[in-house]
This record gives sequence, C-alpha cells and structure tokens, in this order.
Amino acid sequence: MIQGRDFIITGLQSWDMKIGSNAKDIAKEISKSNRVLYVNPHWETAVEHGLRQISESLWVLDIPTKYYHINFLPDGKLYDFLNRMNEKKRCKHIFKVIEELNFSDYFLFIDNDIINSYFIKELIKPYFSIYYRRDFMDSPYWNRHAGRLEKGIAAKCDCVMSNSSELGNQMKDSNPNVFYVGQGVDLSGYKKEKFATLDNVEKIKRPIVGYVGNLVSHRLDIGLIADLARANKNVSFVLVGPEDDQFKDSELHKLENVYFLGSVDMNEVPDYINSFDICYNPQLLNKTTIGNYPRKVDEYLSLGKPVLATATATMRNIFADCAYLADGIVEYKEKLWQALHELRFRDPKLEERRKELAFSHTWTDSVGKIYEGIETVISKREAAK
Repeated sequence: MIQGRDFIITGLQSWDMKIGSNAKDIAKEISKSNRVLYVNPHWETAVEHGLRQISESLWVLDIPTKYYHINFLPDGKLYDFLNRMNEKKRCKHIFKVIEELNFSDYFLFIDNDIINSYFIKELIKPYFSIYYRRDFMDSPYWNRHAGRLEKGIAAKCDCVMSNSSELGNQMKDSNPNVFYVGQGVDLSGYKKEKFATLDNVEKIKRPIVGYVGNLVSHRLDIGLIADLARANKNVSFVLVGPEDDQFKDSELHKLENVYFLGSVDMNEVPDYINSFDICYNPQLLNKTTIGNYPRKVDEYLSLGKPVLATATATMRNIFADCAYLADGIVEYKEKLWQALHELRFRDPKLEERRKELAFSHTWTDSVGKIYEGIETVISKREAAK
C-alpha cells in the first residue's frame, strides 16, 4: 500500500458530472491514504480559476484558460505544436497549485486523456506516471488523432493500467508494463433494507426485463432489443435513461411491450433495478464494447437479479458463472427463456453467489492492484540502476 504520497489525476470526466466516474472513485480511494489533486478537463471548468478542497486530502482544480481548437487539423507537427501550447497553459496553473499545496515527487495518473495530457509528463515531470485505459476511444472526434496519440502516451508513461484485460492487452506493443487492475463499483446504495415502490413500473405488465443507463446506439443493439420484444410479446422490456437521436427515432417506440421511462436521479437507480424481474445489457459487439467493463452488471447482480447480457470479452472472463450470456438473437432468445424459467424456480444459492461477486468488486481492491503495479515497476526501475 502506498501512503503519504502526492497524486495528480487528469482525465476526461469533470468532478461535477453526475454519472459514475472511475477517475473520481479512484481519486477518492487514493485520497484515503495520500494527497490527491484532481484536474478538471478544461471544457468543463468554472469561469474563474479555482481550487476546491473536497476533503482533508483531496482537491479539485478548475482552469478557465482559453485554448486553441485543433481537432480539425490533420495529424502531424502543427497539431502537436498547438497541442503542446495548450498543455503549457494548463500546466502553468497546475504548477501554481503544486507549489501552493507543497506537492513533491508526485505520481501522475492519466485517465484515458490522450489529447489534453499527451505532453503533461514532459511538462510537469512526475516521479511516476500511469496511463489508465478504461475505454476504447472510437468516434469521429477521436478517430482523427487517437490511434497515434494513445500509442504515444502509453509508451511515454511508466506503465499502463486497465479495468479490462482486453483493453490492457491492446497496449502491450506500446508498453511492456501493462497491468489489469480490475473494476471497483460503489454499491453502498444497494444495501438498503427497503426499496421504494415505483408507480411507473408497477403499472407495467410482468415479467419485466429492464435496463438502466444511457441509451446510446453505438453501444446498445436496437435491432436486438426489437427482435426480443417481438418474439416475447408477453414480456415487458423497460429502458430507463436518456436516449440519443437513434433511440428516439427507433422502431422500439412503436412496440407495445417496450417502455421508455426517461432519465432518473442516480439515487433512484437501485429502486428501479430492484423493481425488475430480469436485468439486461444488450450491447453491440464492436471496438468500443468488446473490452469495456459494464459497471451496471455489478449493480444488477448486487440485488441477486438474473442478468441477460451480450457475451463480450469482459462478460465471459468475469461474469460467466453468474449471468446468462448470449451472442446474437438466437442465443438471446434461448438465454431469456432460461432466465424466465429461473423466476419460477428461484435458486437462493445462485442469488447469493451473484451478490458476493458484485460486492467483491471494490475500489479498495482495484486501487490496491494499482499500488501493486506501481511498486512492481519501481522495483524494476531500481534494480536496473
């Protein structure tokens, strides 16, 4: 365990975002035994420069500096020159705070931030640097520069860490020190003795197969959901969360046994999951999803729910014994039938095994593996001197 040290965390997610954030949860866990400065991404900052103290050993830095907009540029020297200029502006603020807080020999933790933190290691010269890969950056915005930048930032850092074996393995050509550190999930809200009764769910015919999360078409299989609903008209398929344009315009809204309940407060999510008979995660299989870690599956399992999900690499590696995994509509229909059959013949031991698996995925365990990886590389570095 690393104690009494200083950490600087940069990433893509603002401290003030309401959705779950690995970087934010990691920062909180590290701050239990170290000091942490969490640098907000510059597109989500306050109007004025500000350092906020969140706890005795955790601070958040907002930086209002204006930056060059460069993503439209072709990949190359001009792009790198302007990107470095942007980072220099940001690092001036970081240096001021480092001096104010008297940080020294600090660790740098970069959360998937391949653009805005590409040059930060050279600029702030940390004692140790980590590139944390929790997602595959695949979109028109990222595709212009991401391929080169991610390999470069992985090679620069002392090690690469990932919450997914698949995502980590993809970086081994760029850095020999790659560590799988697992995934933590805050399940404190799922330990309630009594869950709320939801009027909008109670009106829906059972059995209910439910999903909670952002409804985005590049991650979820709209066609698969529609096929399942048409093939199982006596089953209600519930979707809770904000929709992207493709979901809003999809055929799902025309199906009588598909229900959209809209966005809900994060505190209500456990109540919604508890109200479902079966939970599902109908992901598409693509570069974005094949290696990602679906935190919602732990949330589903923490309540002992049968879970129907696409058989991604992570699902096969971690959840195969506790979930119904399927690849394609034929397998989905078969696995859904098995999950429905389980509702008639409950298995308390299976439900308990699901809960135990979910609650074993703690941030204490994940950050412990981060510490182990750091110590391993430092030991190698010292031995090579």
